[in-house]
Amino acid sequence: MTNHDWKPGASLEMLERRNELLQQIRAFFLERGVMEVETPLLSGAGNSDPGIEQFALEAGVAWLRTSPEYAMKRLLAAGSGDIFELGRVFRDGEQGRHHNREFTMLEWYRCGWTLFQLMDEVGQLVRAVFCDEPLTETRISYRDLFLAYTGTDPLLCSTAELGERATEFGLDVPGLDRDGLLDLLLSHVIQPKMKTQGMVFVHDYPPSQAALAQIREGDPAVAERFELFLDGIELANGYHELADAGEQRQRFELENRRRGESGRDAAPIDQNLLGALQAGLPDCCGVALGFDRLLMRLLGVDDLDQVIPFTSQRA
Repeated sequence: MTNHDWKPGASLEMLERRNELLQQIRAFFLERGVMEVETPLLSGAGNSDPGIEQFALEAGVAWLRTSPEYAMKRLLAAGSGDIFELGRVFRDGEQGRHHNREFTMLEWYRCGWTLFQLMDEVGQLVRAVFCDEPLTETRISYRDLFLAYTGTDPLLCSTAELGERATEFGLDVPGLDRDGLLDLLLSHVIQPKMKTQGMVFVHDYPPSQAALAQIREGDPAVAERFELFLDGIELANGYHELADAGEQRQRFELENRRRGESGRDAAPIDQNLLGALQAGLPDCCGVALGFDRLLMRLLGVDDLDQVIPFTSQRA
C-alpha cells in the first residue's frame, strides 16, 4: 500500500501564492520604512494570558513563543524605531479549520501613532492584498457591537445578566467567568452575523480583556485595543501599548491568579520585558495579524490545511 501521508496539504499553486503574499507584505513595509526583525522562537518566560496555552520545553525552563511581542518591545525600548516581524508562533490546544498549533504571525509596531492611525494602516494592508476585490469597512466600539447584536451592555451589566443572555441564545455557560461569557457571546452569536460584512474593526474593549494595552479613563473606562474581523473571522489584534512596568507586573500577576483559579499552572513573568518597560518603551501601537488566515480568505478556501504546507496533523 502506498503511503500518501508524506504529501503537503497545500497544493504547489497554493505554495506559490503563499510566497507571493509573503513578498507582498515585506514590500508593503519596505516602502514605508519599517524595519524587518527576527526574534527568538524560544523564550525563558511564559505567557500568562488565561486564554492561551503554550508549549513548555526543558521541564518548564523554556517555552515556544506564542507571539514575538515581548522581544519586539525590548527592541523598541532599545531604540529600534518602527519594526515588523513575519514568523512562526506556537499555541497548544488550538487545532481546527481556522486554528493550527504552529502558524505564521505578522506583527508590527508604530512609534508615536494612535490606535486609529494603526487601524488605518491595517486596512491599507488588507486592501492592498485584496486589490481586485472591493472590501467594505466598518468601525464600531465593543460596547455598541454587543448592544446591537445581543441587547446587552458588556461594560455595565452583571456577570449573572451575561449568563442569562447567553442561555437565552441557547449557549452552555456553566463555570464561565465574565470574560468567558463575553467571549462566548462574541464567538457564537456576533461573529456568525459578520460573515458578509467585510472588514469590521471593533475597538475600546473591556479593560479585563487587554492586559497589554493602555486604559483610557472614562465612565466606564475602556482598553485601547482593537480587533479586525474579516467576514466574521478574527484576523488582527492591536493595542496602544502599556508602557508602565509596575502596572504591567500587576496585570501579569492578576492573570496568573486567574490561571490558578482555573486549575492551570502560573506562567513565569518575563523580567526582561519588565526591564525594557522600566528603561522606557516609546509611546507606540502594535498589532498582530494571522498570515495564514489572511491567505485562506484571499484564496477562498475554508481550511488552514489548504494553505499551510504541513499542519500539525501532517508534521
